[in-house]
Amino acid sequence: MPSLPIIDAHQHFWDLERNYIPWLCDEPLIPFRYGNYRAIRRNYLPADYRRDTANFRVVGSVFVETEWDPRTPLEETRWVHELADREDLPTVMVAQARLDRPDVDELLAAHASFPRVRGIRHKPRAAASPAEVEPGAPGSMGDPVWRRGFSRLTGHGLSFDLQTPWWHFAEAVELAAAYPQTQIIVNHTGLPADRSEAGLSAWRQAMEHLATAPNVAVKISGIGVPGTAWTAEGNRRVVLETIDCFGVERCMFASNFPVDSLVATFETLYEGFLAITEAFSQAERLRLFYDNARHFYRIDLPAAG
Repeated sequence: MPSLPIIDAHQHFWDLERNYIPWLCDEPLIPFRYGNYRAIRRNYLPADYRRDTANFRVVGSVFVETEWDPRTPLEETRWVHELADREDLPTVMVAQARLDRPDVDELLAAHASFPRVRGIRHKPRAAASPAEVEPGAPGSMGDPVWRRGFSRLTGHGLSFDLQTPWWHFAEAVELAAAYPQTQIIVNHTGLPADRSEAGLSAWRQAMEHLATAPNVAVKISGIGVPGTAWTAEGNRRVVLETIDCFGVERCMFASNFPVDSLVATFETLYEGFLAITEAFSQAERLRLFYDNARHFYRIDLPAAG
């Protein structure tokens, strides 16, 4: 469907010659869900993205913070705006703000003053497995200090991108209920890395619970499995069960490029999404590929559906 308009709901740019992004610049490599990530420790800019997406009608994108040097988060926002003004990409952005910083309110106000900023991401502290979850741990979604920062988002007109494994979704439901005016957008499908039947069943149960929160939407992205080729058949269950839980109205597709270039080409990802949704109506596909990202990130583009 070459004519299908796409808003890529989650992608990154970086210029490692100009900017300091610790996990991409420092040695040794950090533990990462896709394993060795040296292949993406290189500049990735709009020309690279346009080359990767050339066979698709990408009309907009959502830049998500890259774990830039946390001492200077506003510098990433400035750099992204300079890039967008020059290159017409990205369309909007999700900025970095550590919600447990003492100056978080001032930082959020500064981010919100930039015209392309729509939301904030700060990955809360996460346990390595379901058995290791500590409710209320410092830096987690239940931490009163972290929540105090979260409570400031709505006053600045900002949404929140939540990246955490599915075993923290009970905390996310509590967070969403405590702050019903704040739009939460889950990153990377809840990170369903364990593809065993038990793992997928537990992930599905957590997704169903999270979907009961009306102010939560989800990005279907980041579902590669290390050492396994990304295929539509291999990811069909994850994609369709996510849509079954949240409905077509609260799901959107995203590339997570260039990070997910470690597991697939852009063409493989989006041809896969198209194949998985082959039985969906044109209106449903427009919501998943375009309109929902336009809505949740408040992008000034015409409705397609």
